[in-house]
Amino acid sequence: MRLKMLIKDMNIKSISGSTDIEVSGIGYDSRKIAKGDVFIALKGEKFDGHDFIGDAVKNGAGAVVYEKVISNVKDELTAISSQLTAIKVKDSREALACISNNFYERPSARLKVIGVTGTNGKTTTTYLLKSILESWGREVGLIGTISYLVREKQYAAPHTTPEAPDFQRILQEMALLGCSHVVTEVSSHALAQRRVDCTNFDVAVFTNLTRDHLDFHITMEDYFIAKKRLFEELLSEKGTAVINFDDLYGMRLHSEFMDSEFCNKNFLTYGIETKSDLNALNIKDSFEGLVFDISFRDMIYRIESPLVGLYNVYNILSAAGAAVALDVPWDSIREGVRKLDQVKGRFEKVDCGQDFLCIVDYAHTEDALERLIKATRKFLENIEIKRQGQEAGSRHIITVFGCGGNRDRGKRPRMGAIATRLSDYVVITSDNPRNEDPLEIIREIQAGTLRRNYIIEPDREKAIRRAIDIAEKGDIVLIAGKGHEDYQEIKGIRYRFSDREIIERTAKER
Repeated sequence: MRLKMLIKDMNIKSISGSTDIEVSGIGYDSRKIAKGDVFIALKGEKFDGHDFIGDAVKNGAGAVVYEKVISNVKDELTAISSQLTAIKVKDSREALACISNNFYERPSARLKVIGVTGTNGKTTTTYLLKSILESWGREVGLIGTISYLVREKQYAAPHTTPEAPDFQRILQEMALLGCSHVVTEVSSHALAQRRVDCTNFDVAVFTNLTRDHLDFHITMEDYFIAKKRLFEELLSEKGTAVINFDDLYGMRLHSEFMDSEFCNKNFLTYGIETKSDLNALNIKDSFEGLVFDISFRDMIYRIESPLVGLYNVYNILSAAGAAVALDVPWDSIREGVRKLDQVKGRFEKVDCGQDFLCIVDYAHTEDALERLIKATRKFLENIEIKRQGQEAGSRHIITVFGCGGNRDRGKRPRMGAIATRLSDYVVITSDNPRNEDPLEIIREIQAGTLRRNYIIEPDREKAIRRAIDIAEKGDIVLIAGKGHEDYQEIKGIRYRFSDREIIERTAKER
């Protein structure tokens, strides 16, 4: 592809050199640049790509895109390569998204793309929607926290939403392999860093907004503004926004659009407590699953799902709303919901024949942890007073959790309060300490505890074993925080670690 085609529609400040050159590849890591590639210099959290422009050129870059003022950039780079083209732009990340979209031939134009954003529920909603669309007979790709799914192929997911070149490359692969629809989680980091810019979103889903990632966004207002970009800037003119109307930020999002120039956009709201386009009624929740009705346009549709918990009612509503926006018939919606029995690491039951229940869940925010424990408590309360000769009141919830290092520290004491208030017993341990001292993280969690119903065990494997050792018949052990993850990150190194595998080994030994 010619460079002049690659930079089409880009916000360019100046160009030095020819744009009529052939481009063989694009990249933002100078170490991976090869001859004929375009190098886009990005300013990251730890490193600044502008410091590595010289390395990229030495590796054969035919063009460089940059935003930062570099002294004598033209003379210095020309000295390395007289054929180099240097392009100065307003925003390197914006340029990277545009270049990526052009290089991979604007793949979203050949697909129906559904973006799901919010603090909690993104992963389950995407899997529900994938199941619904497949029940409708469509080929569906998925991009998200657990993995990237392209037909029969599965790729590891280093990020919930990949960087722009990887995102557009995956979309192109999906289009070439015959996918008609793509369901993707869209993280706030991805929106703030413009990873999905230039993508044509046909449907955008807002699940909720609660405290998380404030180490990155600093304030809840900045966090909300990042999420809002999906609806304000990236949703196509004929696209539909699907919004949780029970969530205060969801109500605000809807209100701001209705009062603005974007009021011509299509909206579908959903909720349980607030009158919405899609309302859940007559909810019955048990360990066997959910049964409830969805009211939509004067019709009632009975929903049955193996998923459990009130939070999954919201996830089902969001997926159903997105499906309605895509004109999926209700028979396919109901069938797709019924077929999805479990999402990895999301209220995942681990049954090794033990006489108590073990649950692995990704809950790593205060809101998610509270929902998880409350849902579990409700299950216990709904069990008959007497069952197998055991009093219901003697069943306990034992919660194992920690908090990630180098992340929002403010939520740590809050999660300590929630866990000790709602659980019978708590084991405070490590999550992914990353570059922080695990004991310091635990001390910050401990500062918020409300009751002395907890013990501290920094070693996560020992913590899980301890919880299982003290569990009695009928108890529920919740292992929260890591869910599907199969590693633990300590001092920059990822070690093999799976909550599920530890539970299985310990339960079998017991």
